[in-house]
Amino acid sequence: MAKRTFSTLEMFLIFLLVMMTAITVALLSLLFITSGTIENHKDSGSHISPTTQGPTATHASSVTRSPEPPLFQNFSGYHIGVGRADCTGQVADINLMGYGKSGQNAQGILTRLYSRAFIMAEPDGSNRILFVSIDIGMVSQRLRLEVLDRLQSKYGSLYRRDNVILSGTHTHSGPAGYFQYTVFVIASEGFSNRTFEYMVTGIMKSIEIAHTNMKPGKIFINKGNVDGAQINRSPYSYLQNPQSERARYSSNTDKEMVVLKMVDLNGDDLGLLSWFAIHPVSMNNSNHLVNSDNVGYASYLFEQEKNKGYLPGEGPYVAAFASSNLGDVSPNILGPHCVNTGESCDNANSTCPIGGPSMCMAMGPGQDMLDSTQIIGRTIYQRAKELYVSASQEVTGPLASAHQWVNMTDVTVWLNSTHTAKTCKPALGYSFAAGTIDGVGGLNFLQGTTEGDPFWDTIRDQLLGKPSEEIKECHKPKPILLHTGELSKPHPWHPDIVDVQIITLGSLAISAIPGELTTMSGRRLREAVQAEFSFYGMQNMTVVISGLCNVYTHYIATYEEYQVQRYEAASTIYGPHTLSAYIQLFRGLAKAIATDTVANLSRGPEPPFFKQLISPLIPNIVDTAPIGRTFGDILQPAKPEYRVGEVAEVVFVGANPKNSAENQFHWHKGLLGQSNTTIEWHIPDTAQPGIYRIKYFGHNRKQDILEPAVILSFEGTSSAFEVVTT
Repeated sequence: MAKRTFSTLEMFLIFLLVMMTAITVALLSLLFITSGTIENHKDSGSHISPTTQGPTATHASSVTRSPEPPLFQNFSGYHIGVGRADCTGQVADINLMGYGKSGQNAQGILTRLYSRAFIMAEPDGSNRILFVSIDIGMVSQRLRLEVLDRLQSKYGSLYRRDNVILSGTHTHSGPAGYFQYTVFVIASEGFSNRTFEYMVTGIMKSIEIAHTNMKPGKIFINKGNVDGAQINRSPYSYLQNPQSERARYSSNTDKEMVVLKMVDLNGDDLGLLSWFAIHPVSMNNSNHLVNSDNVGYASYLFEQEKNKGYLPGEGPYVAAFASSNLGDVSPNILGPHCVNTGESCDNANSTCPIGGPSMCMAMGPGQDMLDSTQIIGRTIYQRAKELYVSASQEVTGPLASAHQWVNMTDVTVWLNSTHTAKTCKPALGYSFAAGTIDGVGGLNFLQGTTEGDPFWDTIRDQLLGKPSEEIKECHKPKPILLHTGELSKPHPWHPDIVDVQIITLGSLAISAIPGELTTMSGRRLREAVQAEFSFYGMQNMTVVISGLCNVYTHYIATYEEYQVQRYEAASTIYGPHTLSAYIQLFRGLAKAIATDTVANLSRGPEPPFFKQLISPLIPNIVDTAPIGRTFGDILQPAKPEYRVGEVAEVVFVGANPKNSAENQFHWHKGLLGQSNTTIEWHIPDTAQPGIYRIKYFGHNRKQDILEPAVILSFEGTSSAFEVVTT
């Protein structure tokens, strides 16, 4: 067959066809990659002063790895990098994560949520660790896996599963919707890719800022008790622990705060990282505004003091108040009382003579929940400030890290040299549905329930099937309400594969706990890890419990606390020997670090990353303005004058804030797509006298018949008003 030849014109047309095909493939690939991500807007919402641009969120794609900047090596200390970025996510039409209360959906924002990253590296850069404290309820496994994947794409092997800890502050007023296991997806009323992407992008941005800003510096550690900020919310459970053990401690909560002070070689402040055991539930389950609660307010106060002249969330200094063994620790220090009679309900079942358990609630020290949040947050901040100023013990020594994935449903626990026990497939007990004195359940379940109820058992059996005899026997004396470890549709209801991890910074060991340890559980684990380090030659280690890390597995009560089945015990999902299993696993990590045998640790079974998750149950609808009005119009104007300490309030014709990257306001959802937005400025004592206006920047969703929806921007401006000091 004769060889075919092509003219110049034919060659040009073939080249053009190839180029068009390549461009088409590239565009289709881009469409596929970005499908399902959030709409990408400039930062919008309401503000009184100019704010920084909010995070934009796109799906992870292959990124050219950032070259590692040269590190100055001839100094004593560590390379230190700190970074903070917004990770707020959706603030409307999404459940708040923490209380599990149906109908507690977000309706605006009180404070923005931040990711705060801290990188420490040895002078020669050979070893480094990364700790990230995030203003969210807890870190989900999906969130961690996605962040690790993007870190690997950007930095190669610099930041890995073993040297990266992600920890949630445990605010109960952050958006839900970023989980993959069915229990949490149901509690979230679906998976919100919008919120998930905002969180991942914010976490990544905080890490990138910390990585870019690394500089030689020193770290100092200090410890001290915080008084007047916490109570034990399950004292009856605590009393089940041996008296000889309890006698070693002066309180039924851990009052000690650990503070790390970070400075550069000139002594200039870089950041603060601290751990303290307290539940961020000063904002109760009647709240509908996204916020970071008491520990977030402590961060706000510390950062505002150090970043003078900057707006909140801006400035180089970063202060994080990370979670610890807070499982049974409440900030509502006035204790539980019957809201209908005022009498105490501090009893084994947290119930009231009239109205039962739904009437038993703990109260904070303030006039309302916002006041209580500020009082507790300021108490934490003031003690941290004292410890920070007086910190003089320098942290020195090498950095190390150890990590394993573990199947927590099948751990053999050595109780002594001759007897073993096993962990269980996950299950939640009856008292899980009771809630706590910080947020009671809605169906009058009792804390301390050790027997099932035929009515609820029948409903469960009809809807989900009967729990096996094996799981019931394994969890005794817990009466099983939900046998989640035996439910797998549409995905497993609880995780089987769990992270255990320790990172060490000189004489400081940070134990990353994938849940909520109670006070005594935390003490036992901390003591066991410290003893293991000491046995293998690492003396005088300070062991910190870092809670809500890497994957969420509810609570970890002691074996003795488990027997009486209050809320924390009923939520100990891997059975009565859960704590013993974790102690055994964390001792193994400590031994590996102390003996320099981390490389010999088993990697463990890799956790899954599920796709095709349940979509959000709240649909997107078109926004509409009242007849004769347009978005941003003023419905209630500002007064001409306010004094310091008063609240300036303006009401605008609004639109659904999930169309935007939002700022501070209350959103009032009406019918047929109509809504109002109320913006409040609580004028602080530090406000300068002068003339102010409140501006509202938003986005409305519009959709014509047979046309795709579009997002349009709008703004509204209040009349000018004066702020005076007297």
